[in-house]
Amino acid sequence: MTEAKPAPKKKAQTKRRPDLDSMYCINEDGSRNMIHPADVRGRFQVRKKVLWALLVAIYVLLPWIQIGGHPAILVDLPKRHFYLFGSVFNASDFYMFFFFVAGFGLSLILMSALFGRIWCGYGCPQTVFMEGFFRRIERWIDGPSGKNKKHKSPFRAIFKQIIFLGLSLLIAHVFLSYFIPVKELRHVLLSSPSEHWTAFLFVMAFTAIIYGDFARFREQTCLILCPYGRLQSVLYDPDTVNVQYDYKRGEPRGHYRDAEAGDCIDCYRCVAVCPTGIDIRNGVQMECIGCANCIDACDEVMDKARRPEGLIRYASQREVEEGKARFWRPRVFLYTAIFVALILGFVFLALNRKDFNARLLRLQGFPYVLDRDRGIVRNGFRIHLVNKLGHEEHFRLTGLEPRGANFVIPDNDVLLKNTESRNVTLFVEVSRKDYKPGMIFRMKVQVGKETTIVEARFLGPN
Repeated sequence: MTEAKPAPKKKAQTKRRPDLDSMYCINEDGSRNMIHPADVRGRFQVRKKVLWALLVAIYVLLPWIQIGGHPAILVDLPKRHFYLFGSVFNASDFYMFFFFVAGFGLSLILMSALFGRIWCGYGCPQTVFMEGFFRRIERWIDGPSGKNKKHKSPFRAIFKQIIFLGLSLLIAHVFLSYFIPVKELRHVLLSSPSEHWTAFLFVMAFTAIIYGDFARFREQTCLILCPYGRLQSVLYDPDTVNVQYDYKRGEPRGHYRDAEAGDCIDCYRCVAVCPTGIDIRNGVQMECIGCANCIDACDEVMDKARRPEGLIRYASQREVEEGKARFWRPRVFLYTAIFVALILGFVFLALNRKDFNARLLRLQGFPYVLDRDRGIVRNGFRIHLVNKLGHEEHFRLTGLEPRGANFVIPDNDVLLKNTESRNVTLFVEVSRKDYKPGMIFRMKVQVGKETTIVEARFLGPN
């Protein structure tokens, strides 16, 4: 009988580490690899907490701040107008916000060219709510890294999800206050859903989206869904300041007491605190949101190892490789010039915008009427008036030209409430012998101390 050979020993499975060929949040079999970053302390964490507190305070308090008797920001969809820091805008003013929206979008492009995804790490609502609230609640219940086995009980899991759901519901209701004044929102909340079914469905849908995002989807929103994150590869250049690992100083990795090793002791701390699960030592990656967690974690380790901080720091690729940095460059000048032009365009239009609209339109039907018995030519018009003053006001209508004409204005003193609009029908009669082709009809609209002149061509027989 032959002696049985001993079974080969199974190789110890090594823990998976992030690489450049796959997403760490997805396993090889396609299943989800939930990322639970460890907590970290440092100077950038303090700055982020202060900034997040300020941003959340602005988000919550803006609907409560009254300017001119109206919320600082309110979008009234049914009436198709909105309030912005004391000014009232309606659908006819929407063209101005092309400059505002385009300017905001270009500011993100300029910010990316200069500092990478610093917006994602400091100001994006996804990061503010995820890292500032949901992640902290999870650490409070599940432990420092979210993997504390002692806390893995179904009761704690259910309790955590209930808190997540309640927080999502609160965020959704705050967002609703940007569409319904807070004075009316309390009545809406206490009334039956059938009375305000649109608001009810909006809150339920928005709550479901927020809960699904922060309770489950999390970093995949930044990695997969966010179009801004996918654009980073075309916005960066060698002079873009981003989170960088100084490989010249850190390599080769080894024990901190090894004289021939670099400063990186391969403690894996920078990876453990990363919210998107990357290893910054592999270089700048699309998944990096510039949150500086790895910077604070590495500085803490360097202090303990008695080595200088800054092994991982905010720097440009050129600064790491060549030791020099360049801030101003052609693309930065171009982005800045376009951004300033867009913002100045919006400011100019906003400052020169009238607080009311008066638009003269011709009545449908015959362009003119020739009354042979009276010897006159009659034109019919309607003037569309819109009050955007923020309070009710009188609109006074006065005919100016043609001189000698008879202006038939049934209601020449129109009282309009705030955001109210009205069409006023009027007629202009000119003597047949005084009529000349190309005559212009002009009317003055006076609202308080402000006036405007509207005009249209007066038509008649050639």
